[in-house]
Amino acid sequence: MTVTGYLPYAAAVWVFMIGLFGIVTSRNLIHLITCLSVVQSATYILILAVGYRTGAAAPVFADQPVNTPAVDPVVHALALTDIVVAATVTALLVALTMQVYAERGTLDPNELRPMRD
Repeated sequence: MTVTGYLPYAAAVWVFMIGLFGIVTSRNLIHLITCLSVVQSATYILILAVGYRTGAAAPVFADQPVNTPAVDPVVHALALTDIVVAATVTALLVALTMQVYAERGTLDPNELRPMRD
């Protein structure tokens, strides 16, 4: 594999590390959710990099000759599923964050005290 072959993997690691740094240093729950979305974006890059084939065409075989290399469509379906899951998790976390703010009046995780009855 050439150096440019490793570039998508390096980009995925870089995006993951940026998001992880944001998660670790976050002082706001909304910022934390945004950084979690950035980490999730690294998985899109990684999944699409795994499914990429040099010189391959789209997996529509009606207009292509026999034995034409094609990109694996399952990988792209997994990426789309990953996007849907990320959107659902983000919506759930935003809703929970809104409830925390309404109940406690702050979005700083360090200021949240344990709930007691």
